[in-house]
Order: sequence, then C-alpha cells, then structure tokens
Amino acid sequence: KKIALFLTEGQVYAIDEICPHRGAPMHEGECEGLFVTCPWHNASFDLQTGKHQCPPAKSDLAVYPVRVVGETVEIDVG
Repeated sequence: KKIALFLTEGQVYAIDEICPHRGAPMHEGECEGLFVTCPWHNASFDLQTGKHQCPPAKSDLAVYPVRVVGETVEIDVG
C-alpha cells in the first residue's frame, strides 16, 4: 500500500498516495492548511476526512490514523 504523509498545522496526516481520478501521486500535490490538491488535475481533498472538495475527482481518498512516537511515525493501515 502506498501512503502519502503530510505535516501541516503541527499534525501529521496519512492518505492514499494515488488520486482516485487519474492515479496522480498525491505526495507531489500542494498542501495548504488541511487540504491537498492533486498535482495533475487540481482536485482537492480534505486531509482529515479524505473527502474530495471539487471536480474532477468523484470519490474520496482513504485516510489512516497516525501516531507520532518520538521521531517515528506510526500509521494504522489495519
């Protein structure tokens, strides 16, 4: 499973790495506040919920619970 990590507003967020619209690598997207924009077609997603905010995406991204322990980032992909 490929997961993209974002550090914003002092929190680490984990979402699916692949955009559901056309398969773009989400880690290359621009993160602003709690939203990330797909680098290929500008679909925007909420980092907290994975919900798509605008077309062309028609489906959401999976989000994963994250815990930071010291310098280690743990992701629950369960």
